[in-house]
Amino acid sequence: MRSRGSPRRQVVFVGSRLDGGTVAMLRPRLHEAVDSGDGELIVDLSELEMIDAAGLGVLVGTHRKALRAERRLVLRAVPPRVMRLLAITRLHRVLRVELPEPAAAA
Repeated sequence: MRSRGSPRRQVVFVGSRLDGGTVAMLRPRLHEAVDSGDGELIVDLSELEMIDAAGLGVLVGTHRKALRAERRLVLRAVPPRVMRLLAITRLHRVLRVELPEPAAAA
């Protein structure tokens, strides 16, 4: 996981896995990011290849923590496979997903 940005708009990049083996490392870093800024906390999932229930739990937990801190968690660059999982679990109704910008007309 890596992050960048200003306190008003932080971006956290998640690696290729968000599962039981990685959540112990990722959860405190996401929570620290929530506590250390304001405005949107963007979680970039562009490199994510695998997510399980533990990973979904971390996203939901971070979302709740962000709400309590009067912030908003936004998922960016959600891979289609992960988007389907969010839809199946109906988490797409809870977690804010940033839609890709339409390509400019040539």
